[in-house]
Amino acid sequence: MDRLKVGIVFGGCSEEHPVSVKSAQQVEQHLDAERYEPFWIGITKDGAWKLCDGPSSDWDTSGRPAVLSPDRSVHGLLVLEQGRHETIRLDVVLPVLHGKLGEDGAIQGLLELAGIPYVGCDIPSSALCIDKSLTYNVVGNAGIPTPSYWIVAADENVDPDQFTYPIFVKPARSGSSFGVSKVSSPEELPDAMVTAGEFDSKVLIEEAVVGSEVGCAVLGNDTELIVGEVDQIRLTHGFFKIHQEDSPESGSENSTIIVPADIPAETRQAVQQTARAIYRALGCKGISRVDMFLQDDGRVLLNEVNTLPGLTSYSRYPRMMEAAGISFAEVIDRTVSLALTGKIQ
Repeated sequence: MDRLKVGIVFGGCSEEHPVSVKSAQQVEQHLDAERYEPFWIGITKDGAWKLCDGPSSDWDTSGRPAVLSPDRSVHGLLVLEQGRHETIRLDVVLPVLHGKLGEDGAIQGLLELAGIPYVGCDIPSSALCIDKSLTYNVVGNAGIPTPSYWIVAADENVDPDQFTYPIFVKPARSGSSFGVSKVSSPEELPDAMVTAGEFDSKVLIEEAVVGSEVGCAVLGNDTELIVGEVDQIRLTHGFFKIHQEDSPESGSENSTIIVPADIPAETRQAVQQTARAIYRALGCKGISRVDMFLQDDGRVLLNEVNTLPGLTSYSRYPRMMEAAGISFAEVIDRTVSLALTGKIQ
């Protein structure tokens, strides 16, 4: 049986470029070489596309220029070299991109134009989930609790006395806690607005929820969903931002991730059920990680949804699935199956 030709896109122009490369390195370790023929497509920080041998340390200098053609008759890559081009037909694409131009519908739009099946959420759900304010709006209208929030422009003159502190100030469309500030007093708000504005022109100001952070890995389409074990983040101070730390592989500076979460069985079920409901309300497909807040009274609120969650050695999604008995290799197999058939096989 011929191996599936899978294009694996990683890197990208967003602030999450390094995280994406680490995720791709983990995919490389767990990809079934007997089942898949990988074509590694790295995008440099400047936006150049490279067909390379893998996400090694020199991929951005050793790869050949390549583009994903929107022409459906190509159904894959145009590899450019010395004034000529070679075509490589792909069966499916696995995007391993995080943040802007990866989780916002951009790469999904290109793949839709090209007519190539791809792993993960489609254009509408990607665009919806990258914008936290839109996510809250849809999920809130579906009857699922969210934190109280305000939407402002980054350059807007905001009255600091209207809020009860502490609050969080976030770029509305960013990830991995880039540009996020915890604001404890009115005097800290202007600097927090500037920080958020470095990543987005649209800013979300959000109440600080009293409770623990929990998450749930979800895999599947429509009503056929698999959920991983619930995890829980314990903080010593500040807020969770492991992807911004210097050496997250050796442990976080302020957080410990507990899998399975140290919560009662009925609470665990409530968190998983809420994650399913959020996933469906937002039209997610294939794979997503739903992050939530769990309050002392058992109330579960949405935090955010990551439509292409981190797959690094320290990332939460693969650990939650592993705890549920689904290996990293199986996650790849099942998401590729979903992309090609719409069903988990």
